[in-house]
Amino acid sequence: QVQLVESGGGSVQAGRSLRLSCSASGYYTRFDCMGWFRQVPGKEREGVARINRVGVATYAESVEDRFTVSKDNNQNTLYLQMYSLKPEDTAMYYCASSHNGACYAWSVFDIWGQGTQVTVSS
Repeated sequence: QVQLVESGGGSVQAGRSLRLSCSASGYYTRFDCMGWFRQVPGKEREGVARINRVGVATYAESVEDRFTVSKDNNQNTLYLQMYSLKPEDTAMYYCASSHNGACYAWSVFDIWGQGTQVTVSS
């Protein structure tokens, strides 16, 4: 059973940076496609960034010039470096995995962590 555990969330002022981490453990077959999503109360969960087996990343338009996703395959750890944070980035951030390794869309993700809260104040 795959377990994804996020860390690194917190409260920061606008313009600051944060780095989220996601540790994958347990039996799993795919660390190939990993992603970050976020959700605010009353809204649907949205894809933020995903990274495939060879390290090619895809970003949501709202973050593509401020966030960087990366992964350490040896440590089974996924990262999200967030720069120039804005109040609208405030959300619960979730780490996710695609169980079959497919990485072509936000909809492929089907394994989720518990989330870590990011709050950005103006």
